[in-house]
Amino acid sequence: MSTHAITIPEPGGPEALTWAEVPDPVPGEGEVLVEVAASAVNRADVLQRQGYYDPPRGASPYPGLECSGRIAALGPGVSGWAVGDEVCALLAGGGYAERVAVPAGQLLPVPEGVDLVTAAALPEVTCTVWSNVFMIAHLRPGDTLLVHGGSSGIGTMAVQLAKAVGAKVAVTAGSPEKLERCRELGADILINYREEDFVQQLRKATDGAGADVILDIMGAKYLDRNVKALAVNGRLAIIGMQGGVKGELNLGALLTKRAAVTATSLRARPPEEKAAIVAAVREHVWPLVAAGRVRPVVDRTVPMRDAAEAHRVLEGSSHVGKILLVP
Repeated sequence: MSTHAITIPEPGGPEALTWAEVPDPVPGEGEVLVEVAASAVNRADVLQRQGYYDPPRGASPYPGLECSGRIAALGPGVSGWAVGDEVCALLAGGGYAERVAVPAGQLLPVPEGVDLVTAAALPEVTCTVWSNVFMIAHLRPGDTLLVHGGSSGIGTMAVQLAKAVGAKVAVTAGSPEKLERCRELGADILINYREEDFVQQLRKATDGAGADVILDIMGAKYLDRNVKALAVNGRLAIIGMQGGVKGELNLGALLTKRAAVTATSLRARPPEEKAAIVAAVREHVWPLVAAGRVRPVVDRTVPMRDAAEAHRVLEGSSHVGKILLVP
């Protein structure tokens, strides 16, 4: 039996993405087969398309780090799920397809109040934000969180979750329109990084204190300024390298502030670690979604076979929130 997926015969630009017939995935021990209703586009998919980010060993070769859909089959040893269940899932790859095999520990039920397609916008952002901002950086009520790229999929979720737990939120974004969208989601401090120095603006808005937690997608380009923007006992969580991979770290400044820098990725983590993050998201985030206090932000939905167009939109950075793909 066969299915269709977006393949990457050769690395390159968006045109490298090819809709093709591929072998139907078979769920292994502890896995389920999901009939995909939607997937979502992430920066990691662009890197994979360009040849810079290979899937982990044993993962699907096709892009796509999250999906929503219905369970089509159960592999050996799976309990607690049934064929026909509506789910969304965190993936190591393979979401740009009509079907994908998923470890059962990486499944989430579609939250109450969210339709099946829109649910595809949730797994990657909720797991990334919850694991980094809360499980690692321990954001607390009353803390100030600085989110770089506040209008992105990650950013729009980080703003909402931080506000839901009683934190103050600062964001950077590149236009007044994007900053306004962040304000609508609850952001308190709005910084246009094209026109303002985010360190100065943040310190001004926090009476010189700085940010208790910074969620950073830029990496090297922002490293020095992020350390300057940290409060005493601050925590810098790096989750992206859009601004380069090698930067200079002022250890003296870090020591003076008794601050911490962490850097994590989600995709290559072992299944048991992903399952623990997914379980935490189900416990802590899903009730907020069901209550309407946190919601997925979707910019647009694109046919999966037109994934190249979705990648062009993502790389153009004109979007707010997530870009979804539907088979």
